Amino acid sequence: MKRRTFITLLGGAAAWPLAARAQQAGMPVVGYLNLGSPESDTPRLTGLRQGLNQTGYVEGRNLVIEYRWGGNQADRLPALAAELVRLQATVIVAAGLLPSLAAKSATTSIPIVFSVGADPVQLGLVASLNRPGGNITGFNSFIGELGSKALAVLHELVPNIATVGFLENPNNNLTFELTTRDVLAAAAVMGLSVQILKASTDREIDAAFASLVRARTGALLVGGDPFFNSRFEQISALAARHGIPTMCPLREFAVTGGLISYGPSVTEQYRQVGLYTGRILKGERPADLPVQEPTKYELVLNLKTARALGIEIPMTLLARADEVIE
Repeated sequence: MKRRTFITLLGGAAAWPLAARAQQAGMPVVGYLNLGSPESDTPRLTGLRQGLNQTGYVEGRNLVIEYRWGGNQADRLPALAAELVRLQATVIVAAGLLPSLAAKSATTSIPIVFSVGADPVQLGLVASLNRPGGNITGFNSFIGELGSKALAVLHELVPNIATVGFLENPNNNLTFELTTRDVLAAAAVMGLSVQILKASTDREIDAAFASLVRARTGALLVGGDPFFNSRFEQISALAARHGIPTMCPLREFAVTGGLISYGPSVTEQYRQVGLYTGRILKGERPADLPVQEPTKYELVLNLKTARALGIEIPMTLLARADEVIE
């Protein structure tokens, strides 16, 4: 048996006694469901724990968190959500659209706090933003609708390009379609052509960059997706190797050597998710908690990477940047 398989099975076997002990001790159990992997989740979990702590809940002291990751395999999510229901989680935190849909399908009684990148009303998660109804509420980061704004920033950074690549994960169909539509509409206004690229594996990311090089595409915009969030080092290394200016939605991309990032603060977003989770643990109903929206967007520039690519960052962008990495 492979070591990874053994660890997965061992973790599943240990979950039941852990949850049972928590319930016997009177501690609430928060189920955490994500499509990605632990490696891509540090900013989310940092924010989630901050929010929980602000409401008086500390993991391991008066709260247990049961983690379930899909390993970027969407077909695993329904079973993982059902497992959290069987564990009788007090609240389920669903990180992303597909986990949110899986959690909603798994239970109509356990409270769910989601974080998604597109309008949850259109996605069928809630009845309205102000009065979600049912057992679910959460946070809309608008990542799926940031394509036009991100493209405008990227074009400002490299104004002489004629074609921009757009990389998305086809397994994340709903967000992929929304963001692609947004990017194509914005590109038409700017007079840009768009090369659509799809990747859901490491090999496909490599192939996407090879396609960019063959087409002599001037820059790359990477869509918001948990899989890409766990591959920032690979993406930044490929961008540097091939000399392609690349933008991702999350700050961590620029920190790991990427050129530029623009999007909502993930840590702040999940702090809000943690606050809602804590409030529900204290007795509030999801139906009465309005869906939250971002209050902070981060523009982060990496000057070292810009110099390596021979790009001079405009003063207008430098002045607007929330963080400049030397």
